[in-house]
Order: sequence, then structure tokens, then C-alpha cells
Amino acid sequence: MNKSQPSEFYEVYVWEWPVRLFHWLNFLCITVLCITGYLIGNPVAIQSISEASYQYWFGNIRFLHFVTAYVFLFNSFIRIYWGIVGNQYVRFRNFIPLRKEQWNEIKDVLQMDVLQIREKATHSIGHNALAGFVYLLGFLVFLFSIITGFGLYAAMSHNWFANIFAWIVPLMGGDHIVRLWHHLTMWFYVVFLIVHVYLAAYHDYVEATGTISSMFGGWKFIRKRKPKTAY
Repeated sequence: MNKSQPSEFYEVYVWEWPVRLFHWLNFLCITVLCITGYLIGNPVAIQSISEASYQYWFGNIRFLHFVTAYVFLFNSFIRIYWGIVGNQYVRFRNFIPLRKEQWNEIKDVLQMDVLQIREKATHSIGHNALAGFVYLLGFLVFLFSIITGFGLYAAMSHNWFANIFAWIVPLMGGDHIVRLWHHLTMWFYVVFLIVHVYLAAYHDYVEATGTISSMFGGWKFIRKRKPKTAY
């Protein structure tokens, strides 16, 4: 009878539930914000025989955009907090490339993912160094979109929280400039989402570590390193 072969993988609990909650709630918020934001910037003319006073579809779109913005804001607070108290894979220090090993990994990932001149995967347990740095830049864009969005909202709201950002519009040179920058962040989200989904599927296939499934259950499957053969 043949003995069962030992597995070449071992399991690591990487993504804790607050991180997974942030990830999927963030995905929903960005999707809603992009759709409603696009409609606000490019409103659709709906032909109807009803009186205009009975139609409030555009007001509902704006209301949904504003409510989702608040959810997006407080969801970001969750990630900031967990970036401080979470496990070693989700802390913000991993996203800032300060060590030589991180820059070497960024080079390796660029060669494999972008230039396609490297075949060996990096097999990072958490985010690889390039992904972490991009997520850091993305998080700064998230904060910028929040600040500009609430800056625009402050002009039409008496809410004390929104009025905290009333200085944004004068600082940036007017309402039109702020709207333009806020609209550009929407397209950043669209491009970021496309690239993010592609690379997640790509690494899931190449590295075979359960990259996609780990965002549901938190576990990744890490390939055991083979011992080097001495010659």
C-alpha cells in the first residue's frame, strides 16, 4: 500500500474578518458611487407624461450618492484602524517600501506581471510589495475623493460634519475645479477595479494560493519551499 504523499501547501490565515468586511463593503460603495456619480455628471433625460413635481428620480440618485459616501467614509475608518491593530499582513508598514527586500520584490513583480520576462512567482503571503504600494496610493486617492466630495456637499448642506470641509472649494480655486478633480477620481476607481480583478485572477492562477477565495474565508495556501540541492 502506497503511503499518502504530504501536501506541498500549508494554510495561513491572512485576511481577518474586518479586512474582508472592508474589502467587500468598499467594493459595493465604489460601484454605487461610480454609477450615481456618473449620472450626476451626465444626467439622463427621462421622458414622462408625469408632472415634474412628481418626479424625483435625480434627487434619489443624489441622495443615494450622499448616503453611500458616508458609508464609504466610515468604512475607511475601519481600514485605518485595522491597519494599526491588525495582523502582520494588513498593517500599513507593509505598504510603504522602505526596505531593500521590498524594492527587490517590486522589481520581480514588474518583471512577471507587466513585462512578462519572469516566470517564477513571488509567492508573497500577504500583498506583494508592488500591490501594497499601489494600494497605499489608492487609499490616498480614496481620501482625496472623500475630501473633495464633502467639500462640494458642504455648499448644499447644514450638517456640521460636511461643513468641516467647506474650505476645500475656495482652496482649490472654485466649485468647477473641485468637481473636475472629484469626477477624475471616479475614473481612477474604474481603471483600478479592472486591473485589480485581472491581477487577482492572474495571481490566483499562477501562484495557486487561493488569492480570490481568501477574500471570502481569509485563508491562503502557501507552497512549501523546496530545499536547495547541494552540488
